[in-house]
Amino acid sequence: MLQYFDLANAWMLLPASLGAIVLTLLLVWAAKIPLIYNLRNLQIRYRTTLLTAVAFTMVIGVLTFMMGFINGLRVLTQSSGIPENVIVLSQGSTDEGISTLAYEDMSDIAQLPQVKREEDEPLCSREAYIVINQPIENPLPGRAKRRLLQVRGLDDPRISAIVHGFSLEDGGEWFSAAGVRANPAPDQPPMVEVILGEGIARELGADRSPEILANAKDKTRLTTGDTITLETRTLYVSGILKTGGTTFDSELWAKRSVIGPIFGKNNYTTLVLKTKSPEAAEELESFLTGKDVDNKYEKARVNAFTEPNYFKSLGQTNLQLLIGTIFVAIVMAFGGIMGVMNTMFAAISQRMKDIGVLRLLGYGGWQILISFLFESMMIALFGGLLGCALGYASNGYSMTSVVSNGPGAKAVVFRIVVDAGVIGIGLALSLAMGFFGGLLPAQSAIRYKPLESLRG
Repeated sequence: MLQYFDLANAWMLLPASLGAIVLTLLLVWAAKIPLIYNLRNLQIRYRTTLLTAVAFTMVIGVLTFMMGFINGLRVLTQSSGIPENVIVLSQGSTDEGISTLAYEDMSDIAQLPQVKREEDEPLCSREAYIVINQPIENPLPGRAKRRLLQVRGLDDPRISAIVHGFSLEDGGEWFSAAGVRANPAPDQPPMVEVILGEGIARELGADRSPEILANAKDKTRLTTGDTITLETRTLYVSGILKTGGTTFDSELWAKRSVIGPIFGKNNYTTLVLKTKSPEAAEELESFLTGKDVDNKYEKARVNAFTEPNYFKSLGQTNLQLLIGTIFVAIVMAFGGIMGVMNTMFAAISQRMKDIGVLRLLGYGGWQILISFLFESMMIALFGGLLGCALGYASNGYSMTSVVSNGPGAKAVVFRIVVDAGVIGIGLALSLAMGFFGGLLPAQSAIRYKPLESLRG
């Protein structure tokens, strides 16, 4: 179902909506309906018109924001996977947080022929994924006082960066082989060197006290050389990772042998392998998971995914949000249809004599029908365009949420994406509400005979 509803293809609704508008205008022109009369009535009854349009604006604005939220999560998860990479977890695990891998198993898997090598060393990243419930030092009024902080313990950050395809911003450096550096306070333990993703650097930067923030080099986020406190240890930011808007945006990298014991995580959870090609990655996934019973890995039982498949599984959160959004959209759409229907019924009841005059002038019932439908759709289009503009104002706004594949979850920082697909959904829904909301009142307008209308 999630594959079927892909917001990446929703942009087609935008040209479809524009086509519907053009078709409506052509139909109005072909029917030779009194267009000036309709526009004049909308102007004279501007209070009712504006109130109805505002209702459309609020409905479409909320819908656009919610779809932009879901679209941002979709872009985040889809951009996180490298087709050549394979993620290996322990048997039965579908999330890093519940996986446990033995070092000897990882060493054997890293030597498989599908794994790419550099200077005769396999390109594999041995990792320990840890989720920490971190207190927020200076929470804003009314905001959460704790957050889920994702920490990834690594053996060699340079190799891990090659595997994941990341680099450091200018001025940064990878944490040292020891993973610590001397603390300026002589009575305190050494500072733990860490690498921050761009998203979590912004989140942690917002926690700083006003005094520290006033003297900070970067007012919007943490940067190289800053320090933060986590539990009882001081962390030194040795670099900021260029993560390109992926789930790694929300992670903190540190030396596994240092950060693991601090939080009681002494084992490895994840092995990430860079293969020679996407085809080799799929072949390795099949071999490790035993999809081919005649050609499968026998030394250990593990669960393996190509990275795109793994991050695609995290889209279950998108599906849950999508179902909720569809339900809300149906309720709001019903309210919008009832609102425009009420407005058009009121307009028709006040213009019975006008309808009689138009019929006597030779306008047919179908022309009257198109005339009132046109008014309804113009109100919907006006309100829908304002609603889309209101929703688009949230485009690029930074948010925090959770993505999951069932048993596990990742707290992520991402940006709302209001693109052509989201705008297309908003316009399509607005025009549909205008059409169905105006259809019944317009049909009622053509039931009256000319003389009856004039007497009414």
